[in-house]
Amino acid sequence: MLLVAAAGWGFLFIRRIRTAKILLSAGLVGLLFIGFLPLGDRLAQTLEMQFPAWHADGKRVDGVIVLGGGLNVWSSNAWDSMVLNGAGNRIVAMATLAKTYPSAKIVFTGGYGSLFGKSISEADIIEQHISDLGLSPGRIIFERKSHNTRENAEFTKEMLDVKLDEHWLLVTSAWHMPRAMGLFRKVGWKVEAYPVGWISAPGLENSSLGTEASSHLATFDMMVREWIGLIAARVLGQSDEFLPKP
Repeated sequence: MLLVAAAGWGFLFIRRIRTAKILLSAGLVGLLFIGFLPLGDRLAQTLEMQFPAWHADGKRVDGVIVLGGGLNVWSSNAWDSMVLNGAGNRIVAMATLAKTYPSAKIVFTGGYGSLFGKSISEADIIEQHISDLGLSPGRIIFERKSHNTRENAEFTKEMLDVKLDEHWLLVTSAWHMPRAMGLFRKVGWKVEAYPVGWISAPGLENSSLGTEASSHLATFDMMVREWIGLIAARVLGQSDEFLPKP
């Protein structure tokens, strides 16, 4: 929407007034709708309702895969600390499950980046501050090479000797779970969804109208990216379903 509005300004300077008015109006109206209506919440709710919250019910847990994305890597590196972001529930769930199931394998997969030529990964940061989670060194298995969710699935499966009768949980944000499950299923890994970090609130739609416009814009931006990821995974053959479910 910002680019549409910017294009309108460009046409205004070259005196294409009609085109400028159309683009400026479209950009402004689009931003107003996205900023003041819970459109992003609706997109998130559709994704988050695909997989329900996990309940133990006496189930055996042999292993847990926790997807990266829960740390602000640059701030964590700058302040020598674990700085959680909006997906930080993944890290919290990892610590909780590690303590709840002491005999289960706990795998944290990925998140790789580079800052001014320096390689930084979420796995490295978590390993350095593992005691902050109340866990002992060596409790977590780290996969450090992956750049995205598809590589999370591929590289983690490659590094582990997973038995067919083992019961594994997949931990990621509820809105990210459908795409993650589709990608893991495609590599032949049968996992059970353990969603965390819901951002929608079904039944409380009216309350979201009072949320700040910046929050609506951020949610909408994130959800459009996620829906594009779902489409891309299906088109590229990385998933057998457009919108995976249990």
